[in-house]
Amino acid sequence: MSVLAETTDANHSDSSPLSIHDMTVAYQRRPVIWDIDFAASPGHLIAVIGPNGAGKSTLIKAALELVPKVSGEVRFFGKKYSEVRDRVAYVPQRTGVDWDFPVSALDVAAMGLYRRIGWCMPVSKKYRERAMEALERVGMENFARRQIRQLSGGQQQRVFLARALAQDADLFLMDEPFAGVDASTERAIVAILHGLRSEGKTALVVHHDLQTVTEYFDHVLLLNMRLVAAGRTESVFTTENLRRTFGGKLSLLDQVGARIAERD
Repeated sequence: MSVLAETTDANHSDSSPLSIHDMTVAYQRRPVIWDIDFAASPGHLIAVIGPNGAGKSTLIKAALELVPKVSGEVRFFGKKYSEVRDRVAYVPQRTGVDWDFPVSALDVAAMGLYRRIGWCMPVSKKYRERAMEALERVGMENFARRQIRQLSGGQQQRVFLARALAQDADLFLMDEPFAGVDASTERAIVAILHGLRSEGKTALVVHHDLQTVTEYFDHVLLLNMRLVAAGRTESVFTTENLRRTFGGKLSLLDQVGARIAERD
């Protein structure tokens, strides 16, 4: 499978928030993603698009060293992840979180500050105020004392986004933040993403709704085990590339293709 990518995304400079060099990941010797080579352009919202099983979540987890790589190298701002952890925030899938853990929404938001506070150290008033500010940004300040298991799916997603915001990172890696949330939460997350971009920050977001890609994101990474294409949305998010990514199996592609034609 040949790879289409804009030169801006192939430039592995130290200014790139996330630079992946020839990364392969396998589970039980079966490749999940293969020879991924990609560099994120700073200050953009990047959608990671692909069918189920394409390796989208694995891409993020392998970059964060949550799953082992078979080969390849990953750099954040030109450095190893261990050297710049405070500059990188991760919002996992809701299904991977233990929502029965006895913590409040404010406690979760404060977790984004633990590298400053210190593990097992009490959260001072200053840091609780910062955590509360993060909850306010996502519209959850009135639920600060609520146990996370008592929150709706959309509210839980907002709280984990608040944790990432409290960290004040420069790069945000988000694994399907829109999955299972209500319309108001989706609008809130989009507004926050656009605000991060206006601050010069970068977000790499695993996303499944093809019909909102052009509205929400300015860059796209198309993935199906291997990198199909990466670059600016208007150049890469085309009917041809979508068919190469999804194998032409989705009737939705025709609808998306019509919307792309209207855009052009």
